[in-house]
Amino acid sequence: MAVEHKETIDKRREEIMDACEKLYEIMGFQSINIKVISTETSFSRPSIYNYFQTKEEIFLGLLTREYMKWNDALRNIIGRNADMGKDALARAIAKSMEERKTLLKISAMNLYEIEENSRAELLVEYKKVFKDSVELFGECLKKHLGVTDQKSEQIRYAFFPYMYGIYPYAYPTDKQIAAMDEVKLSHMDVTIYEMTYQFLKLIL
Repeated sequence: MAVEHKETIDKRREEIMDACEKLYEIMGFQSINIKVISTETSFSRPSIYNYFQTKEEIFLGLLTREYMKWNDALRNIIGRNADMGKDALARAIAKSMEERKTLLKISAMNLYEIEENSRAELLVEYKKVFKDSVELFGECLKKHLGVTDQKSEQIRYAFFPYMYGIYPYAYPTDKQIAAMDEVKLSHMDVTIYEMTYQFLKLIL
């Protein structure tokens, strides 16, 4: 392969991740492979291997990108001049989470397998961005609520594991709904925003 500029590499990686995200909206993780992804891009399947070694690495890149976008939203919340009360902060974070459906879906459905089948250096890259998310979330609490480091840590340890359960509750499958109806297990339609907001109201 000819030597490519970083800008070109980044642009091509973005195109591949965009294709993967588009497919993930209509297909299951197991049904998606590099051959299928290549049909949604301007690249052949062998060409994709120049940028990602496995489909899991594509998903990891997509997840890293999602966390970077969320980090921008958290920085925006931190940058707001007026202090926000608990309710306003809960609403602001819930709004930022509402826009990260792909992040929540990958985290809930496929994260373990993705991490296991990606190169260590890419996993480290993802973990750095995730660490930024954890720290920025804590900064939101300190800036607007004045919470202590210990309290901030307690809230973070409650919220981040909870995040992994949001997607399945907000987007149950028809099969899951039918099974719950069959056994008369009550369930309600909830959105990502509502689940995030209500939980933050409880723990802030």
